[in-house]
Amino acid sequence: MKKLLFIVSILLIVSCNQQASEECQTLETANAQIQNDIKTYKTVWDKVFLERDINLINSDSFDENVSVVTATGNLTGIDAFKGYYNNYLTGFSDAEFTFVNIFGQGDNIVKHWNFKGTHDGEMFGIPATGNKLDISGTTIVKMKDGKILQEQDFFDNHSFLSQLGLL
Repeated sequence: MKKLLFIVSILLIVSCNQQASEECQTLETANAQIQNDIKTYKTVWDKVFLERDINLINSDSFDENVSVVTATGNLTGIDAFKGYYNNYLTGFSDAEFTFVNIFGQGDNIVKHWNFKGTHDGEMFGIPATGNKLDISGTTIVKMKDGKILQEQDFFDNHSFLSQLGLL
């Protein structure tokens, strides 16, 4: 009886260790994927702003059906996505974009950012004001198969419009 109890105990321990090992492997794989997604995301946006090249928004890093969620409705497709974010490059010739923090889980990334620049060009139909802007916000990002699928930005619109002298 003692031998049987001992054998059952050993089998139970081995079984639990194997299950824990499989769970650890699954977590390690998921962690590696989100770290790759974050690296891809950060790299492409750093290049877009540093090189001021909106054409880096392309099918290499963005899903064909990429969308940006806005208050007036989603803009879908690479060209619409480019058009939206190009407003920040054309509206601010000295734009500085900084990642304050970035983290993720599963297919989701959260980015805390800071944007600075002089409003010296048209942006979203608003003529240049010459005012300085310094604003922080957060973006929720959805990834799909290692590519950017969706973004939704959150920031203080009152502060944004006030700094531009529009309120």
